[in-house]
Amino acid sequence: MEIFLKTISALNDETRVLLLRFLDANGECCVCDLQESLDMIQSRLSRHLKILKEAGFLRVERKGTWAYYSIRSPLDRFRTEALREIQHLEMEVPPLKKSSQNGECKI
Repeated sequence: MEIFLKTISALNDETRVLLLRFLDANGECCVCDLQESLDMIQSRLSRHLKILKEAGFLRVERKGTWAYYSIRSPLDRFRTEALREIQHLEMEVPPLKKSSQNGECKI
């Protein structure tokens, strides 16, 4: 029950829904690329990413100092269906702006 409620709670925020849609469309992204693309300060972004990770949507991979986020695979049926629904929402998803080069962030 607790996992279900965390998942529902994570989806109850427009920024987190946008983050899921963005990562689903662009694949693995460094935090600096997410900051640049979504025009979001690092502390706010990290809070939303943590909530989505704890809700079972994201995986994080550390490469040196930087964290790279992507949609966890495999997802259970509930989260997969939630992502499918998010894909059909009418929302503006900003383009990916790469700040990182050769695995190093420039921010």
